[in-house]
Amino acid sequence: MINAGADWRDEAVVTDQGMITARNPGDLDAFVAKIVEEVEEGRHARRAA
Repeated sequence: MINAGADWRDEAVVTDQGMITARNPGDLDAFVAKIVEEVEEGRHARRAA
């Protein structure tokens, strides 16, 4: 992925322009906590790609 230009991070949870991702099922607690955090923050401004 890195050779293709991806910005890969070895972190439990990563957010990028509203997309929330995790590495594996072991990161589920952190992933769900981040989803809850983002929902509680409310609406975010949208950015065009």
